[in-house]
Amino acid sequence: MGGDLAFSGLAEQHRRELHVHCYRMLGSFEDAEDTVQETFLRAWRRRETFEGRSTVRAWLYRIATNACLDLLAKRRPEPATTGEVRWLQPYPDRLLDELPACDSDEPETVAVARETIELAYLVALQHLAPRPRAVLILRDVLGWPAKDVAEFLGDSVNSVNSALQRARAGLRDHLPAERQDWSGGDPDAGTRDLLVRFTKATLATDIQEISTLLREDVRCSMPPTPGLHLGRDAVVSDWAKDGFENLGPLKAFPTTVNRQPAIAFYLWQERENAYLPLTIDVLRISGGAITEILIFHNDQFPRLGLPERLLEAPNE
Repeated sequence: MGGDLAFSGLAEQHRRELHVHCYRMLGSFEDAEDTVQETFLRAWRRRETFEGRSTVRAWLYRIATNACLDLLAKRRPEPATTGEVRWLQPYPDRLLDELPACDSDEPETVAVARETIELAYLVALQHLAPRPRAVLILRDVLGWPAKDVAEFLGDSVNSVNSALQRARAGLRDHLPAERQDWSGGDPDAGTRDLLVRFTKATLATDIQEISTLLREDVRCSMPPTPGLHLGRDAVVSDWAKDGFENLGPLKAFPTTVNRQPAIAFYLWQERENAYLPLTIDVLRISGGAITEILIFHNDQFPRLGLPERLLEAPNE
């Protein structure tokens, strides 16, 4: 493969896409980081065995996929009957922007790249058994031929095709009936208006107004905190029980996460004389209503590149 510096340079070129691949497999940004490091370590140790029968990229994907499968084999399984994925973490759009450009600029190709990083898709993936999950990602997301995937996993082509069919069926069972439309790229005017209304209602801690923006079958969860709330009444009741209406002065910072609209909220802290990070609400919107809210804790703010504080005082 050439010198050690040449190897390191070739491997580093693929770091971001390998990280996103591991993230899809694992659902956790932190686990993906660890697994990419493990991938590079394994590749470094085996660098002299690379014979050039495939590209370096394919070779690294094979190592990364198997490193993910090894980690998943060690991870204690958690109940997934409610659709809840407590280890789920968001992925910063600014890092997704580092991915290599698609080979095709066809709208369908671009839409697939966006919808397969959507949080609802990530949640559905986490409900698949590890090997069918790997097959589905390699075949349907990355477009690797069945022959290559079989070689990656040490399986036959027939086994890979069978696993793909099972994975597709399982994915359909766990995906929302209505998906966000990614074909148009940026949010339309109706979506932008809904985001403004949701933000204003949250800043006013107006639960009743927020409830008018939620679809009746809305879902809300706050990984890693346990609890998945299904339906408008359950979501509104939980927010009221948690004292949402008594939070105090809030500020909002619009952003995007996993290519989805998101709002980072900051709570006024008198002792700090500043607004400090509170939560990040990532929204899924379908048919002119909010159909899912995934709320992440303030420990995710630094990774997402969000301000660590907002200094404007209340009523200014």
